[in-house]
Amino acid sequence: MIDLEPTPDQMLLVQTIREYMDREFAPYIQDWDAQHAYQPDTFAKLAAVGLTGICFPERYGGSGMDYISLGLASEELEYVDTSLRTILSVHIGLCAMGIFIWGTEEQRRCLLSPLAAGERFGAFGLTEPNAGSDVAGMRATARRDGDRYILNGEKTWVSYADYADRFLIFAKTDPSGGHRGISAFVVDRSEAGDGFRTFPIARKAGIFAGDTGSISMSDVPVPAGNRLGEEGEGFTIAMSSLENGRYTVASGACGTIRAAYDASVAYAKEREAFGKPIGRFQLVQQMIAKMYQRYEASRLLCLQAGYLKNLGRPSNRAVSLAKWFACDAAFEAASDAVEVFGAYGYSDEYPVFRLMRNARAPVIYEGTREIHTVIQGEYALGYRTDRSPRCTLPPWEGQKPMESERDLVGVG
Repeated sequence: MIDLEPTPDQMLLVQTIREYMDREFAPYIQDWDAQHAYQPDTFAKLAAVGLTGICFPERYGGSGMDYISLGLASEELEYVDTSLRTILSVHIGLCAMGIFIWGTEEQRRCLLSPLAAGERFGAFGLTEPNAGSDVAGMRATARRDGDRYILNGEKTWVSYADYADRFLIFAKTDPSGGHRGISAFVVDRSEAGDGFRTFPIARKAGIFAGDTGSISMSDVPVPAGNRLGEEGEGFTIAMSSLENGRYTVASGACGTIRAAYDASVAYAKEREAFGKPIGRFQLVQQMIAKMYQRYEASRLLCLQAGYLKNLGRPSNRAVSLAKWFACDAAFEAASDAVEVFGAYGYSDEYPVFRLMRNARAPVIYEGTREIHTVIQGEYALGYRTDRSPRCTLPPWEGQKPMESERDLVGVG
């Protein structure tokens, strides 16, 4: 049975993050968004309060909390701005979690620990200019050369490509092998040489306070010890990493819905039309009521997914459903919030238009709504079955009870 009551540690986590976000990010995020400017010290600030390793064991430099805590943190960051939650999605969900699940003990110590401790910023390179949902269509290659691999190719739509230090990159070790020819590699920027270059993607439609870029690899040497899993296991590793990333995206969408709801409620009580607050009009009430409905439903789906992940049980179906539903719900809630604000909603004077711009991207990435529709249809018809995760080691194994906020955030 799922216990919907947060634990004392989880309540303290949420309180701590809210206070930190209110102090360090919320007062400035609208201006950063307007300037299309990512603040380079953002990752370090999140690392300072233990968020960059929230769900990894303490022996790997993490904070020793669970998957539900990761989801709660994702919601709180996206409540302020999607760009902040995206950091957790790519750094933890897509990159570090892939190393934790698929890496050897030595790789966990050497490659994961600096990520969990916030000493390295992780990112994920799977999508290519001609290969998005069709992962098997990728053209990047990895050729074995003694005790190293030589990587060539391109990746695009890589969140924080220009600022990340360590990348989980996928390339074909067997170009003729389709999805079975893909392998996974951990590439460190400082060791990759001049052949590893990143470029920002300009003219995005949203998430302006974040960074998105492309990667060009020309004869990039990668130690053989940085290959995750065996040759040909890359597709499975990528899907595993995407499942963890989707969980943070779904949880983050709850933050957008809540932000749209809170802003709409406050505005509907203040704004008057025809001699009374617009909140007295039933169609405004209907939009706000739907926001609340969407939030509660999305939150429950995310809790279910986090609960299954905590138990080490198959969670792909639950995560897919949560991501599909919550991201659609977030965009609809943000769009309705713009309606509540009227003409002011169509400006950057208030945050709701930023919420709507930002909410559109998660509907597409980490699997489009169409992909998730197919996934859910195949589960319903029995054409697809959930498989147990490769690694059932609880990330919070060995966690000590927290006695104070200082213990929670790991600040000395």
